[in-house]
Amino acid sequence: VQLVEAGGGLVQAGGSLRLSCAASESTSSILAMGWYRQAPGKRRELVAGITTGGARSHYAESVKGRLTISGDNGKNTMHLQMNSLKPEDTAVYYCNAVDIVAGNVWGQGTQVTVSS
Repeated sequence: VQLVEAGGGLVQAGGSLRLSCAASESTSSILAMGWYRQAPGKRRELVAGITTGGARSHYAESVKGRLTISGDNGKNTMHLQMNSLKPEDTAVYYCNAVDIVAGNVWGQGTQVTVSS
């Protein structure tokens, strides 16, 4: 499985962005997917995760109420809708999948920059 992110960019504080993650093949072997981010000089952290089929989702406290994760199994894609963005949301965002065959899979990352 390969993951490709899209949708990053530069936005002003208070603005919105929508990230997408496309899997190269069927998601039938994927147990869960998520978005992580890493800011300069900081550790990579989990932002949001969702189980295949969308039965369960999880959000970091810092993004609750502002970010929404969703999946579309029919299109092998996952999205992260980001609203009310803050400068502290600036980071490289990585798509992640836990696959029972391939293990832990990462995308190449997409830069999100929020200006104040």
